[in-house]
Amino acid sequence: MEMFQGNNVTEFVFLGLSQISELQTFFLLLFSGMYAVILVGNILTIITVNVDNRLDTPMYFFLSHLSFIDLCYSSVTAPKMLADLVTETKTISFNACIMQKFFLHFIGGTEMLLLTVMAFDRYVAICKPLHYMTIMSHRTCGLLVAASWVGGSIHSLVQTLLLVRLPFCGPNVIDSFFCDGPQLLNLACADTTLTGFLILSNGGLIAVCSFSVLVTSYVLIIQTLRNQLTEGKRRALSTCGSHCIVVTFFFGPCIYIYLRPSTSLPMDKVVSVFYTLITPMLNPIVYTLRNGEMKRAMIKLGTRYIFPARK
Repeated sequence: MEMFQGNNVTEFVFLGLSQISELQTFFLLLFSGMYAVILVGNILTIITVNVDNRLDTPMYFFLSHLSFIDLCYSSVTAPKMLADLVTETKTISFNACIMQKFFLHFIGGTEMLLLTVMAFDRYVAICKPLHYMTIMSHRTCGLLVAASWVGGSIHSLVQTLLLVRLPFCGPNVIDSFFCDGPQLLNLACADTTLTGFLILSNGGLIAVCSFSVLVTSYVLIIQTLRNQLTEGKRRALSTCGSHCIVVTFFFGPCIYIYLRPSTSLPMDKVVSVFYTLITPMLNPIVYTLRNGEMKRAMIKLGTRYIFPARK
């Protein structure tokens, strides 16, 4: 049974990234490698944080959850995209399309909120160091992560309920490699002005609120660190620098796609690849290569479990 009554459309057809066979082969090799790096890098980060007792701190607790979210986020779109690169007909059922859109915003909204929580954690660590362990207790950290998931689910549920009320009677061709709100709004056979405004407002609210907290946190951090560049402060700046890179990579493409009217532009597919594949791939690299503690923990993990010394 179809999920929603009154729709003539039972499936959607993706145009994908390119119709040129040579480019499809190139994209298959490129994105397969990137997805493999996402899987290995984020799984390794999660294992390292949970195995090494020295990393039992709020910052690394949040980092392990960010890695798990990146695994889920990329897996919403990447497997289907890779499968479509080796098939001539790139279709997805109506129900599966709606579910893909739901999980994309569910996990993406959760990541926005978690990045905000991580900025707050750095603010407390640097601006209120004497009260850090009291404020960022294990219970508080767990509640903040849970709140991020709940907030992401509410955000996505609102987006999805607004979208599924629309009738779809054709055409059913999506000029992308995954299902998302802007493309589906363009295919609805009804006036989507109000729905588009509500979806934009919903997405804008979570993005603007999260980004405002992030900017405020880093302004306060920079003010605190000004003229206090001891070794510990330099390390704190390095950690914040890594977080800023991740935030820029994630929020920049999302703002470009979602905080504007629902129109398709030639660059949309390129930008979509950036936040669905490149950012989840770069997150573990950025946090590892710019963090000496993580590098030492990973080397220790490899020495102990992967390449144990011969007796």
